[in-house]
Amino acid sequence: MMAGSHIALGAAAWFVAAPRFGMPALDPVSIGLAVFGSLLPDIDHPKSWVGKRVWPISLICGRIFGHRGMTHSLIAISGCIALLLSEQLSVAFTAPLVVGYLSHLAADLLTPGGLRLAWPLRGVWSLPLCRTGSPFEPLVVALVLSWAWGNTAEKFDLKDGLRAAGVCRLLAPELPSLCEAEAVAKTPRSGWQGLAWVGETAPAVIRR
Repeated sequence: MMAGSHIALGAAAWFVAAPRFGMPALDPVSIGLAVFGSLLPDIDHPKSWVGKRVWPISLICGRIFGHRGMTHSLIAISGCIALLLSEQLSVAFTAPLVVGYLSHLAADLLTPGGLRLAWPLRGVWSLPLCRTGSPFEPLVVALVLSWAWGNTAEKFDLKDGLRAAGVCRLLAPELPSLCEAEAVAKTPRSGWQGLAWVGETAPAVIRR
């Protein structure tokens, strides 16, 4: 699926999974981690959103593993489980990251390209519901997002949440309708200013 679809599905997956971890579904930092996790598997594709930003690493991964290779396999899923069970890292960090990552794999499973779950073996597993970039893809994403949103008890301003999570700072071109203010901002914030901004914005975003 396209980057925008993975972003939406990563957030939707976190809306549903967060209560299972005893965490707020609409915490901006958690949403940001879930969104990052939803893009991370495509680090094996130099032309993907994340691949372009870590180009030397994505080029190496792509040549060694191929796209939808190891990062989309049972090996990656095992790594996610190990990360989630690790006592060295806080679940507040690992849970949204892993949920986002797994949402990416679930989404790619719905395309004809499927997943090479048994990588390095060549077999492909798929439930070909829609083709990447097809008109049907946004419909599938919208249905999943609507269902996840309907199961979220917290009230949330989506635009403010995306900005607070830092998503719009990175993905304004991919989400123009939701990130208008960020796209036209003239003065970019430094890293420390961005963190302070998240802290100032978060309380206004989530309302019980």
